Amino acid sequence: MNFGELNMLEDSAWRVLVLATLSVVLALVVHRVGAAVIWRLTRNLPISSAVARRSWRPTRFVLPLVALQAVWQAAPDALPLISQVRHGNALLLLATLTWLALRAIDGVAQGVIGQHSVEVEDNLNARRIHTQTRLLARTAGFMVLVAGLSLMLMTFPGARQVGTSLLASAGVIGIVAGIAARPVFSNLIAGLQLALAQPLRIDDVLIVQGEWGRVEEITGTYVVLKIWDERRLIIPLQWFIENPFQNWTRNSAQIIGTVFVWVDYRMPLEPLRQAARRACEAAPEWDKRLCLLQVVEAGERSMQLRVLLTSGNSSLNWDLRCKVREALVDFMQREYPQFLPTMRAEVAQAGEGAEEAKSAGKLPAQA
Repeated sequence: MNFGELNMLEDSAWRVLVLATLSVVLALVVHRVGAAVIWRLTRNLPISSAVARRSWRPTRFVLPLVALQAVWQAAPDALPLISQVRHGNALLLLATLTWLALRAIDGVAQGVIGQHSVEVEDNLNARRIHTQTRLLARTAGFMVLVAGLSLMLMTFPGARQVGTSLLASAGVIGIVAGIAARPVFSNLIAGLQLALAQPLRIDDVLIVQGEWGRVEEITGTYVVLKIWDERRLIIPLQWFIENPFQNWTRNSAQIIGTVFVWVDYRMPLEPLRQAARRACEAAPEWDKRLCLLQVVEAGERSMQLRVLLTSGNSSLNWDLRCKVREALVDFMQREYPQFLPTMRAEVAQAGEGAEEAKSAGKLPAQA
């Protein structure tokens, strides 16, 4: 290469660098102006506004990288390291585009969730939407991440050659990969099933393996169940597809609770019914649907009473049951203490027993 060609290459390199700098500055200006316009236009659109806010930072990198890629592609091929610069910029562009897609998906999810608050009395529909949105967003994010990584790998010629050579043994490798990735794909499919079929939702009350708790979080691989005593039960998604469980809030959060009390047979029932009714009416947890006292069992020494109580949800019902149980026990202790469950026994005097035995001929008569 002669001196003239070197001068031409140097001039071309300077022009490319100046053009790249101007393109970056122009891209940042477009980003600033475009963000202001978009925020103003989406001000009253919750979902679009959430997407715009979440996408602001990734687009700040995407636009300059797009402008730089256009500059590098237009640059002469004879420039030193131009192919490496193009490849590196393409990798960064693919990474930031993946980031932008993930943030946009998250923005859509946050916008949908923000329109349906669970802080209301009847939040069944809101919890259903929250669950579906989060599961579908995580699934879409996983697919975007896999696609982005695949596109980045395809920019390497070596990776394409490796992929071509692997096709020859695709059968064996496919079996091995399928076995190895079975937990991942089974949980992914289970997540889609849970999102569509909705056997459980965020904030549902479940009984799982004898544990009572609320669904606190649903991720792409497991469900977090918050137990009543603040413990957390972590359960794989696939478990809910393959095993039965109780859902106390499947169609409604309303629930019927029971209070059991043992009393003596001589206890009059009507005063107890009135006491139970007064306790229900005084409790804010009672939803006024049902407060019923019944005799459900008659044992050898006492009878069992059952009080049916209704509340808006299981937590309120637990507190209501405790209040009614305490009120009934307190009422019987004050008004009818003699009719609490007792053990009866007949005790004879020592002299009376001797006389009875003597009259029966079991003891000799005294002189």
